[in-house]
Amino acid sequence: QNTKKNCKKRAAELHDEILFKQPESTHLGDCPICYLPLQLDPCGSIMLQQTINVCNLSNLIRESEGSLEHRCEFCRRSVEISGEERERNMMKRIEASDREAMCEMGTRRCGEGDYSAAFDYWTRAAALGDIHAHFELSILYRDGRVVEKDDKKQLHHLEVAAIGGDVSARNNLGLFEEKTGRTDRAVKHYIIAAKLGCDNSLDALMLCYRDGLVSKEDFAGALRGHQAAIDAMKSPQREAAEEYKAGVNKC
Repeated sequence: QNTKKNCKKRAAELHDEILFKQPESTHLGDCPICYLPLQLDPCGSIMLQQTINVCNLSNLIRESEGSLEHRCEFCRRSVEISGEERERNMMKRIEASDREAMCEMGTRRCGEGDYSAAFDYWTRAAALGDIHAHFELSILYRDGRVVEKDDKKQLHHLEVAAIGGDVSARNNLGLFEEKTGRTDRAVKHYIIAAKLGCDNSLDALMLCYRDGLVSKEDFAGALRGHQAAIDAMKSPQREAAEEYKAGVNKC
């Protein structure tokens, strides 16, 4: 009996060692154009037809070429296609077991209100290792959409996504743990997310620091890590691209 108990305890310790290890980057990775970490703000990146995230630098590239035509950021050929053709191309990639295409299709179906189809696509994508699909599934289990509310499954998908570098999942883990009264674990999650550039986790840490739940040293370290992550996402080219985008939106 003691051996079995010790084995469970050690298994939990090993799990936490993996769970609370600081990821080197978010699951988004680096922009294949400028090679800098992609912004966490979804408005700061663009999803290409190939389901590849690139930063808004592509807008500036098009302006420098004197063309508003959407071209591939890699081969520079025109990729202006109809919605029907884009859908067909996406389905071809899904048939070829492209997990990122499955996750993107799940997001589309969710936006259309078809949560059942979204669940199916995200489940298939998650089974193939898509990190963000795990996060999306955690939301469905949290809210009880299509599936019954299930805290255990929500926690499972959040942990898989967080280990893979999904900052939103890491922040939600902190909220989950804080809600269940395990503030020590919540603080660890907030610190990891803040060091990846998550503003919401940094705000949560400020409240924890105010309430004496996090040390001055840990809070200062999180602040420095957060600033370093934000700075790593900046460049003069990206700032110029943001200014260009803001000008276009005003028009």
